[in-house]
Amino acid sequence: MSEPSARQRLDIPRTSRFRLTPRVDVEAVGQFSESIARFLGTGKYLLIQTVIVIIWIAFNLIAISLQFDPYPFILLNLAFSTQAAYAAPLILLAQNRQENRDRVSLEEDRRRAAQTKADTEFLARELAALRLAVGEVATRDYLRRELDELRTLIAQQNGAKGGSGKRKTGKSRPPAGENDTLGDPAADSGAAVDESFHSAETLLRQPPSE
Repeated sequence: MSEPSARQRLDIPRTSRFRLTPRVDVEAVGQFSESIARFLGTGKYLLIQTVIVIIWIAFNLIAISLQFDPYPFILLNLAFSTQAAYAAPLILLAQNRQENRDRVSLEEDRRRAAQTKADTEFLARELAALRLAVGEVATRDYLRRELDELRTLIAQQNGAKGGSGKRKTGKSRPPAGENDTLGDPAADSGAAVDESFHSAETLLRQPPSE
């Protein structure tokens, strides 16, 4: 659906149809005046004015019978005075409009600078929080060292249990072939522990999946 016009909208008050003063678009007038002021400050305008002045003076000096502004060229001086009277306000108007644009641009730059500063501080706080969180995470080297210490401790405990059992029973090892099917419980547990630690180390050496 198309947006309603200003006459159909209820939030905009209607103005009188009959006005004594003419309606003037301030922005359009300002743009037109600024364009004239910009043209007055160009080299093209200076060249055109110089050519017109030379032709004016030459015509009034050479064509004596047709001259309309004899020496001392009062009409030319009057034209220059009129031009200066209009050029000065036009230049001031262009400067005021440029100052307004510069002020708006400066305010926008300040707002963006403040927003950028706030975003930078937020990112700095987030990076500090991430560093603290990463510092508390266990690394691979730490886990490997802990696993090695646990494996050494378990091996020492299994060795101590095996030695105490031999001292208590005092029996010699049965001949080979009689109880080979039963096996040694301590050896079996040590082998299981070694196998579990080897599997853990294998997992630690694998690169993390992306």
